[in-house]
Amino acid sequence: MAEVVLQGVSKSFGGTHALDGMDLTIGAGEFVVLLGPTGAGKTTTLRLIAGLERADTGTIRIDGTDVTNWPPASRNIAFVFQQYSLYPHYSVYDNMAFPLRAPGVNLSKDDIDRRVREIARLLRIEEKLNNRATQLSGGEMQRVAIGRALVRQPSIFLMDEPLSSLDAKLREDMRVELKRIQRDLGATILYVTHDQLEAMTLADRIGVLSQGVLVQIDTPRKVYESPRNIYVARRLGSPQINILDAGVLDIGGMPPGTAKIGVRPEDVILRSDGGAMARVQAVEHLGVETVVLLDVGGCQIHALLGGAEVFAPGDSTAISIRVGAAIPFDSQGDRIDMSAEPAREAAYGT
Repeated sequence: MAEVVLQGVSKSFGGTHALDGMDLTIGAGEFVVLLGPTGAGKTTTLRLIAGLERADTGTIRIDGTDVTNWPPASRNIAFVFQQYSLYPHYSVYDNMAFPLRAPGVNLSKDDIDRRVREIARLLRIEEKLNNRATQLSGGEMQRVAIGRALVRQPSIFLMDEPLSSLDAKLREDMRVELKRIQRDLGATILYVTHDQLEAMTLADRIGVLSQGVLVQIDTPRKVYESPRNIYVARRLGSPQINILDAGVLDIGGMPPGTAKIGVRPEDVILRSDGGAMARVQAVEHLGVETVVLLDVGGCQIHALLGGAEVFAPGDSTAISIRVGAAIPFDSQGDRIDMSAEPAREAAYGT
């Protein structure tokens, strides 16, 4: 598998800047996920790497070779789309073997058979090889689509929200399978999604995009715990992070210039001695977790609690914030680095 490097890559469609000076390196054998809403530039990035679009500026290198102006067929890339795009009149075997029978591949019949059956075993669909594509479930069809990409042994796999059309249970199963396959093969994957759960569970690193700009790229834990700005903070976490004006809660140890404070719902402590008074507005029981919507002086705050917690709308409770958990942002919405700040106070509350 190969390293992929984008340097200063930009792309516009008319007056719309789809990608603006992107610098991105995907290491060999790395699973990188690009996360962002519709229009952020995720799919454009894939299409530029694949050669389906031509960059306005910048260079694209695969395994050290400049492929910026190469045609798609010369780049040794496999693209897995949101829709399965299988040939309905073909068997699973023939769908998977199709790219190996293309002109110029020059594989023997035995080599094709060996590779198809090897990948089918890896995807656990070897018993479906004689079935037509129309006889498969949604999850099985997506496995075949992924298998058709895997048999080619490309330099990099590009995946454009390949699980978005599956139901929740199948998506969960396929996330586990896809990560297992990537680790087993040591594959280089660039995967795009707007689903934060997919990003957190699949990625070695997450890149957060906004209007064609790569705002932050780091490990899932780093992006979650130390978001570069409020936009990034809101992209990860469910329920979404609470963004409060600096004066809503009396949180000690915030640096000068703090205008907004980010508090993750799991860091809100209820029934806290000496905390700020809050009124429960709504309660969602989610099995092992409970989400409580609170009103604190006219400001709404979500708290994420264990499933055994019992609250009802109208209840009053004192709340505080877990020590060290508050994230300070300045008036522009950028996180304030506290690494050089004095140690924070021992408790938060009022």
